[in-house]
Amino acid sequence: MSIHEKISSLIEAKSEASVALSNAIWAVPELHFQEKKSVQYMKAALEKEGFATEVGVAGLETALVATFGSGKPVIAFLGEYDALPGLSQKGGATHYEPLENGGSGHGCGHNLLGTGAFAAAVAVKDYLEQNNQSATIRFYGCPAEENGSGKAYMAKAGIFDDVDIAISWHPGTFSSVMTCSSLANYAVTFKFTGKSAHAAAAPHLGRSALDAVELMNVGVNYLREHIIPEARLHYAVTDSGGTSPNVVQPYAEVTYLVRAPKKQQVQEIYQRVENIAKGATLMTGTSVEIAFEGAASNLISNKTLYDAMQKQILEIGMPTYTIEDEQHAQAIFNTFSPEIQASSLVGLKKEDAMQLKDKVIADHIPSVLPEFIMGGSTDVGDVSWIVPTVQCTTVCMALGTPLHTWQVVSQGVMPIAHKGMLQAANIMACTAVELINNPVLIAEAKKEWKERLDGEMYVSLIPEGTNPPKR
Repeated sequence: MSIHEKISSLIEAKSEASVALSNAIWAVPELHFQEKKSVQYMKAALEKEGFATEVGVAGLETALVATFGSGKPVIAFLGEYDALPGLSQKGGATHYEPLENGGSGHGCGHNLLGTGAFAAAVAVKDYLEQNNQSATIRFYGCPAEENGSGKAYMAKAGIFDDVDIAISWHPGTFSSVMTCSSLANYAVTFKFTGKSAHAAAAPHLGRSALDAVELMNVGVNYLREHIIPEARLHYAVTDSGGTSPNVVQPYAEVTYLVRAPKKQQVQEIYQRVENIAKGATLMTGTSVEIAFEGAASNLISNKTLYDAMQKQILEIGMPTYTIEDEQHAQAIFNTFSPEIQASSLVGLKKEDAMQLKDKVIADHIPSVLPEFIMGGSTDVGDVSWIVPTVQCTTVCMALGTPLHTWQVVSQGVMPIAHKGMLQAANIMACTAVELINNPVLIAEAKKEWKERLDGEMYVSLIPEGTNPPKR
C-alpha cells in the first residue's frame, strides 16, 4: 500500500468524527477572541487522539497548542475556528434564511479549516505510530484570523520559534497550491471626543466628534491618489455619536484597515492616516484616542514547499461528486449575480478555464499558478516570517462562491464541503509525511526561506506593550 493509500485510509477511518467536529463548530459560530466553545471542542477531540494540549497560550484565552511525539522535525498544522458577524444562515438552504437576525456565521469556512488541519495532524500521528517513526506533530488552534490576527500575537510570543515547517489550507472553489503572497495590514479605531451642545440654541458651544470623523474620512479619500496602487484603505463608522440631529455629537469613532504588499509600506501609509486624524481634531476642536485592533504581516512564499504539496494534490486527485452535490451547487450558483457568475473563471489559465466552463463543481486541478499577491490578508503571514509555510485550497463550495457571504455558511455543512475538507486533510498529511521522510526537502525549504527574507528579521506590527484582547 502506498503512502497516499495509507493516509487516505487513516483519514477515511475517522471521517465521521471529523465531519461531526466540523458541524459542531459550524453550529456555534463565535467571533474573534470569543471562540470558547470551539476551542473546547478542538481540545477534547485532540486529547481523545492522544495529543497533549495547552489552552490559553500567548495570553490568548482561545488559542490552543496540541503536541504529539518528540524530536525533529517539528511539523505544525495551523487551524482556525472564528466566525464572521452578520452571516447567520440555515445550513443547506439555497436562499438567504438567517437562523438568527444579525447573528454570526462561518462565512469563511473556518469550521472546515480547523477540522481539516486537525484531521491531517491525527493522520500523520497515526502514520508515525504504525511505522515506528519519530517526529513532533503540533496542531495550533489560532483564534481571530478574521479580526484581530491571533497568529500575530502567537508569533510575537515565540510560539512558532522551534517549528521546522508549517502547513495550512483554506476552503475554496478549486484545488491547488496557494502560490501567493498576501497584503500586510494594520487595523486601528480612531475614537474622537468633542463637546455636546444644543444644535439650535447654542451650536457654537459644541465641538462635533462626528464632524471630526467625517473630515478624517474625506482626508483619507483624498490620500488614495497619493499612495501606491496596490495599497488598500477601508473604513467603517462604528459609532456616529447618537441618533438626534438636534445634539452636537460629543463622541464618534471610525475603524480603519490599511493594507499594502509590504509591512513597511503599511506602516508608512498608516502614519499618514494618523496625521489626517490629528488634522481633523485641529479643524474641529476635538481630541482623538487611537486604539490598536490588529495587524498581519505579508506572506513569505516558498516554491520548494509549493512543489512538494502540488505533487500530493496531483497524485491524490479529486473527490467523487454525486448528482445531488451537482444539483445543490447549481442552485447556489444560481443565487449569484451575473457579474459574479461571469467572473468565476477570471484569473485561471485559458486551458483550465475551458475545462471548468459550465461546471459548478470544479472537478479539475489547475496546474501550479504563478506567484502573485492576493487581494486579501492573512495572519498566516506572521508565521511564514518565522518558519517556511505552505498552504493549499480545495473545493468546498460551488464555483464562484464569494467568501464572507451567506452562501459559504449554507454550504459549510453540505457533503461538498466535507469532501473538500477531507481532501485537504489528505493533501496536508501526505505533504507532511513526504517532508518527514525526505529531510533534504526541509533543508531546501529553509534555504529558500532565508534567501527570500534576504537578511530581514521578523518584526511584529503589533505595538510594543499591547496586550492581547480580553473578551
